[in-house]
Amino acid sequence: MTPQANPQVGVAVKAADRAHVFHSWSAQELIDPLAVAGAEGSYFWDYDGKRYLDFSSGLVYTNIGYQHPKVVAAIQEQAATLTTFAPAFAIEARSEAARLIAERTPGDLDKIFFTNGGADAVEHAVRMARLHTGRPKVLAAYRSYHGGTQQAVNITGDPRRWASDTGAAGVVRFWGPFLYRSRFHAETEEQECARALEHLETTIVFEGPPTIAAIILETVPGTAGIMVPPPGYLVGVRELCDKYGIVFILDEVMAGFGRTGTWFAADLFGVVPDLMTFAKGVNSGYVPLGGVAISAAIAETFAKRPYPGGLTYSGHPLACAAAVATINVMAEEGVIENAAGLGPSVIEPALRELAERHPSVGEVRGVGMFWALELVKNKETREPLVPYNAAGDANAPMLAFGAAAKAHGLWPFINMNRTHVVPPCNITEAEAKEGLAALDAALSVADEHTA
Repeated sequence: MTPQANPQVGVAVKAADRAHVFHSWSAQELIDPLAVAGAEGSYFWDYDGKRYLDFSSGLVYTNIGYQHPKVVAAIQEQAATLTTFAPAFAIEARSEAARLIAERTPGDLDKIFFTNGGADAVEHAVRMARLHTGRPKVLAAYRSYHGGTQQAVNITGDPRRWASDTGAAGVVRFWGPFLYRSRFHAETEEQECARALEHLETTIVFEGPPTIAAIILETVPGTAGIMVPPPGYLVGVRELCDKYGIVFILDEVMAGFGRTGTWFAADLFGVVPDLMTFAKGVNSGYVPLGGVAISAAIAETFAKRPYPGGLTYSGHPLACAAAVATINVMAEEGVIENAAGLGPSVIEPALRELAERHPSVGEVRGVGMFWALELVKNKETREPLVPYNAAGDANAPMLAFGAAAKAHGLWPFINMNRTHVVPPCNITEAEAKEGLAALDAALSVADEHTA
């Protein structure tokens, strides 16, 4: 589709937004939202006709891009057949979505509880773990993001929880592995893995295993910086959970459905959790949907005991029809294979070449279509380009970098001192190279703030 300029409509859309829309995670008078006129594939455009290559996949959810015709058609067909129905009934779209998801989840995660998104999936996974074990505490990593609802934001490790964290949520934090900024003075991935596991077990022992219901981890932490865990770490966490009778929850809201070049990132590490949350890529965000994949043991807990939780729109027909179509599109069009192939053959080499040339790039890390560049002031000292949780003038270098990317037609995903490279999983090689060239140009602006 060729973008058509219509600035007068854009002005009206923007005015209505500023007058009435309350935006998330924002100081309302300090933001300037772009008015979007349309989107297709890997691109979207504004009312001036300027087109952007989306290297953020919306909010890491448009895994098959925008407006895929087969998914749009499935939503339209479902709307004409059965627009909505209460979750207590068996309906075709919901049953088929659950079946297709269960076919792809690891191990015996064969029961699917549908939610409206990732945050409430985390809420319910934690509730299930607590009820299953009869224990109150949840262990979660500092470098993490699990959602914006009350329990999920308290489990989250990044600064967005601070305003809501009263210390009463039953959450205990620990450090996960991240060699580039190791908390364990490690020099190798093997050391980082061993020391992180030792730290986690020490935390478990000193907190008291009989008080701990669950350990929750993002399989590959997303917003916090796409830190791929070292080999053996997740298997080690699984072993600790088995040793102490703790439920292991993997959060695959970002990493799932093709993002890492596999259906679920757990497949990369040969690990099966007891509960696994998903959302976002399950239907490319076309209609809100999330869920919890549940093991046989935890499902059995609620076989004759009612599960005390539910949602009005659990397994909404339109959302589930979109999921069925999305999963089938991924299988038919080789979307998973594209992410698995294009990541190491095009994205990774290009990012590593950028790191060699740009003094602002401290580290490249990722897998599949899930990559991050760690931006620094100094490669030797690894001083971040901006301070942790920077705002105002302190965040100016990252704002300048983001503006430069947008000026070159690239929409970035920026968090603190990192820029993420997370395009749609079905992006073409030509589109990827276009985005990488724009990223190259924008990094020149970040370089101006290095020492």
